[in-house]
Amino acid sequence: MSYAKIARVAPAGHKADSAAPPRRRAPANWERRLLGVYVALFVLFILGPIVLVVVVSFTSASFIAFPIESYSVRWYQRIVEYRPFLDSLVVSLKLAASSALLGALIGVPAALALARSRTRSAGMLSTLLLAPISIPAVVLGFSLLYYLSALIHGVSFLSLLIAHTVLAIPYITRTVLSVYRSMSPDLEEAAAVLGGNRWQVLRHVTLPLVKPGIFAGAVFAILTSLDNLPISFFFGTATTNTLPVVMLSYMQNQFDPSIAAISTVQMMISVLVLLLVNRYYGIAKLNAA
Repeated sequence: MSYAKIARVAPAGHKADSAAPPRRRAPANWERRLLGVYVALFVLFILGPIVLVVVVSFTSASFIAFPIESYSVRWYQRIVEYRPFLDSLVVSLKLAASSALLGALIGVPAALALARSRTRSAGMLSTLLLAPISIPAVVLGFSLLYYLSALIHGVSFLSLLIAHTVLAIPYITRTVLSVYRSMSPDLEEAAAVLGGNRWQVLRHVTLPLVKPGIFAGAVFAILTSLDNLPISFFFGTATTNTLPVVMLSYMQNQFDPSIAAISTVQMMISVLVLLLVNRYYGIAKLNAA
């Protein structure tokens, strides 16, 4: 073969080799095993303390120890016998539901107005609404205590409700804001062109579309209210103490497995809220938020 033919054939072969797709290296078995061990340790780190609290709540001993020698439900009976536990649990449930409702009544209109506003102050106001969850909770509780005491003449359930509503508004506003901004304005314009007034457009078009954001924000607000201690601590009285405040006061005097039992009940309430949302609405629909 002549040198000219070799020169013509070589570049073609070179291009064919370079056009071949690169082969992906299959992961080695040790990499998969290492990833599995890492995931298992991560799940154990997250769920281990929760499972330990639930298990300890069924001990028959008068102190917290592990492993457990015998099991009993005596500490769940202690919850029924110790009235402050039940009274504060009722207060916490009422407070969580009421603050989420008021937060939705205030946060949803605010989010709808800010999402469609073209002014420069809209972005500043939407950022300002994050202030209650951006500053330390102790500072927020201390400030609200002085401010509401001057307005309402002392601490009361109303003061506690206002404080928790201030904490709930950012969650509901941000979730509704993100959902509404992702929604095309053409849908509302089409409803208006077809003869709908502002109330009809809001009721039949806007609210159904932003409902995932409302539900997501309300769930976050309820769970945050049930678990809140720094703000509730400043507004506690004999009739307005929430469950976290009563648990803290109880542990200052005695520390027995009844704390684990009431903590388990509190966790079950949170899980029940999520199950009810999933049953009647669907957790998957909240992904839009």
